[in-house]
Amino acid sequence: MRIPDIELTNISRFRGEHMGAAMLMIILFHVALPRSNEFFGLRRVGNLGVDIFLFLSGIGLWYSWAKQRLSVDIESLRVFSREWWQFYKRRLIRVYPTWLLIACLYYIPRYTHGLELWANGHGLIDLIGDITINWDFWLHDELTFWYIPATMMLYIFAPAYMELIRRHPIYRWLVLVMVMWTVLVQWVTPIHEAVGHLEIFWSRVPIFFLGINMGEMVKRKETLDGASIFMIWIMFLMSLLTSIFLEQNLHGRFPLFIERLLYIPLVVSTIIIFNRMWRRTPHWFNAIFAWVGALSLEAYLIHSHFVLWRVEEYHLGYWPTFFITIAITMPLAYLLHWVMGKVSKGLTKVL
Repeated sequence: MRIPDIELTNISRFRGEHMGAAMLMIILFHVALPRSNEFFGLRRVGNLGVDIFLFLSGIGLWYSWAKQRLSVDIESLRVFSREWWQFYKRRLIRVYPTWLLIACLYYIPRYTHGLELWANGHGLIDLIGDITINWDFWLHDELTFWYIPATMMLYIFAPAYMELIRRHPIYRWLVLVMVMWTVLVQWVTPIHEAVGHLEIFWSRVPIFFLGINMGEMVKRKETLDGASIFMIWIMFLMSLLTSIFLEQNLHGRFPLFIERLLYIPLVVSTIIIFNRMWRRTPHWFNAIFAWVGALSLEAYLIHSHFVLWRVEEYHLGYWPTFFITIAITMPLAYLLHWVMGKVSKGLTKVL
């Protein structure tokens, strides 16, 4: 009996469901759990949700860029520059206003808690820097909302990379250079001292650009030989079980970039396996995950620093805390999405 081929287009078809699952993984990761708990290692692997987001973002960017470039005269620098601006504008309007609002709601009360901060020029500069670009992440690895500025940074370099691989496909192998860079950041002392505090960013760069590399395969509706599902399951189990073992038994005793490199095959294999699941699950089940995925930006910004830390004060236990956080976060995320949708439409007309 021949095993059906694996249709890569399902990655795009079930994009919303994948993003919803990734968001739930991230919330599971953020809910506190003692290391002695047998679920600790698997809960830590919920961090994989970030890598799934980045991989899917890379695929989505290739879709958008490839469609846009069809109508561009590549010899015209003027037209090319305008298309770059349109590319950036759409992403800025989708992400930045929401980020700006949430950053203001979080950082301003924190910085003005002591009124003397307003009299301190450094404090005011720090406040502006954190609200606009979360600069304490870039300077000191302060992880509040770090994913948003990190993603925006990747967006800056994505068009140049996509144009490079479009003209010279051999440069898709730059992803391996990015993997090597994570090793240099960890163990080459001068590099580590300069940028080692951004390990959480550097170790996520390869999966984002791998997503861009795979974008063309997904867009062309390419397939994988059905027999490859056995290899995919091997990749999935090896990377997942190794990550769980590392976190459960060696947490804090190994460089995290090692686990993040394991996430690369884990992300790809997880998404392909999930594709087969989404094809068989009821429509209402998929719709729930897709709804969460559509609100993932807002849920990410709200859940940890506005909801979860309050819920955890009641010490209700891991699973009650998780479900209560979801129940509070998602309505707030929907409201924020609706409000900022109106703002984005207005900005689109102005810009």
